[in-house]
Amino acid sequence: MQLGTRWAVGAEPPASLPAEVRGAIAGVELELAEEGVDAAAWRWTLTWLEGRPVAQLDDGTTIRVDPASGEARVTQED
Repeated sequence: MQLGTRWAVGAEPPASLPAEVRGAIAGVELELAEEGVDAAAWRWTLTWLEGRPVAQLDDGTTIRVDPASGEARVTQED
């Protein structure tokens, strides 16, 4: 595992992320805003696992790239 970086909700994600992951992050943030969740103090954490990005939000929302399809998958971790 390779450590990446952290950034605040609403801030620009790292440019190194694939477009699919950047889109999934934007979707999660939009959903939070629409639900009225105050995520102003929340942060994303980016790590790289086996060469693929894993972005995790402070609440456990996790975005991974499916190795077979290349699609970004959003899950809720405990």
